[in-house]
Amino acid sequence: MRILVVLLVIACISCKEKNALQKKETSITVNFVDVMETIWNSEQTPIRKRDSLIDIYGTEHVLVKEQQEIYKKNHAINEQKVITILNEYGWPTNEMIGDNGNWTIANVLQHSDYEIRVKYLALMEMAVKDGKLEPRFLVRAADRIATDKGKLQIYGGQMKYYPETKSFNVWPVYDPVNIDKRRAEIGLEPIADFLKARFDFDWDLEEQIKRSEEFEKNRLKQQK
Repeated sequence: MRILVVLLVIACISCKEKNALQKKETSITVNFVDVMETIWNSEQTPIRKRDSLIDIYGTEHVLVKEQQEIYKKNHAINEQKVITILNEYGWPTNEMIGDNGNWTIANVLQHSDYEIRVKYLALMEMAVKDGKLEPRFLVRAADRIATDKGKLQIYGGQMKYYPETKSFNVWPVYDPVNIDKRRAEIGLEPIADFLKARFDFDWDLEEQIKRSEEFEKNRLKQQK
């Protein structure tokens, strides 16, 4: 009799776990494609209008400022939508958010405050490992966070204009010798290929080693 009771309890628990799993699987089939489209349009439309107006009137014109305020208001709403989705479901699958959903979410996060970008960076890293997110979005986020902190970037995605040489160069990179290994681990092409295709910039390993060493030396000196 005691064995029978135990078996019934186990069966009951298994049934509850199965139902809970089925409920969870059903819940994550929610379709956010239309939400993503709304977010994208409400973010990009005022940006496009603002930039077009800047070309005509300059940055201080009232119409430019008006579009900037519209963008900021829309972004605050969109940011909360994205955060709610990420907190509830983790990084969504492509089936949930559509072909442009990752671009939309990554773009909203990229335009958010530093604290929010840092908070969801680990989730982006996991999404890349799980095949839910293209590596380029992670690179964009991770390297910008590094440069915001005044540290060496990881993947080499950030360029900077240097007035002293009147030219663009890569923001100094952590361990330049092994940058291609790090990039390959998340599915990226070699840094030289990327920089040439994206910026028509030639990667010189020896130069970048010296630049990174000098950058880190100055950074540590400033901390003292």
